[in-house]
Amino acid sequence: MFEISEIFMRFPEGRQKALTLSYDDGKEQDIRMIEIMKRHGIKGTFNISSGLFPPEGTTFPEGFIHRNLTREQCKALYTDSGMEVALHSLTHPFLPQTPPPRLTYEILQNRLDLEEDYGCMVRGMAYPYGPTNDQVVECLKQCGVAYARTNLSSLSFQIPTDWLRLEGTCAHGHPKFMEFAKQFVEGDNGVDALLFYVFGHSYEFEFHDNWQLLEDFCDYIGGRDDIWYATNIEIYDYVEAYRRLIYSANGKMICNPTCHTLHFVRRSVPYNADLQSYTIHPGETICLD
Repeated sequence: MFEISEIFMRFPEGRQKALTLSYDDGKEQDIRMIEIMKRHGIKGTFNISSGLFPPEGTTFPEGFIHRNLTREQCKALYTDSGMEVALHSLTHPFLPQTPPPRLTYEILQNRLDLEEDYGCMVRGMAYPYGPTNDQVVECLKQCGVAYARTNLSSLSFQIPTDWLRLEGTCAHGHPKFMEFAKQFVEGDNGVDALLFYVFGHSYEFEFHDNWQLLEDFCDYIGGRDDIWYATNIEIYDYVEAYRRLIYSANGKMICNPTCHTLHFVRRSVPYNADLQSYTIHPGETICLD
């Protein structure tokens, strides 16, 4: 007989918690938002519709909230910022009612544009207006999209299982937003890995005159040693790499066939309070004691 045990994923450097943000539309308010995020070491993803760039030199009327960045302004802001740029469709249509040829064009041209502008693979997305359906999901698979976020809130810190119907934890406008933050940081988190996924639009902070909410959130949750601050695609790639671990029949040998260094903890059954930490490098096979 062998000892029964359970293992639980951990993020880089053995952290139990990860935080990511996802914000849509490429608005001028992203400039202020990114400055606040970077000051606190927080990372996220900005979803851009590349067919809606205003002409270079555009000025907007005083008090107008929806100020889209131009193509060159976006490149200047997001390039080398530590943030991810992701798809938001070419022209922001309601995708579930978009005919298949146009649907493919909306996704693929958006991806082509952003990959040309940023010189990297663009594999993530947020759905315009939030909804999706099976036809849209299948199109995303054919276009090489790895994950896509809806506008639904899970109100939990569970790791996603359906990446193309991704639900965030909550929008920053949720009435219990800061309560969720406190629960994530200070609550009894058990043994599972946890993801706090925040989403929204940066222009909402200006519209509601509540930039202080973002300042308070980032000041509270940023700069912590026990949280991994990552973009959406970094979290996707890490979680999916962990899910590719290969196990022997009795679970004692584990092989890492990926290019990621992965982390997990082990708990013996019957349960005890001690968790053993493990690191498994790319191409390595380890044997649990």
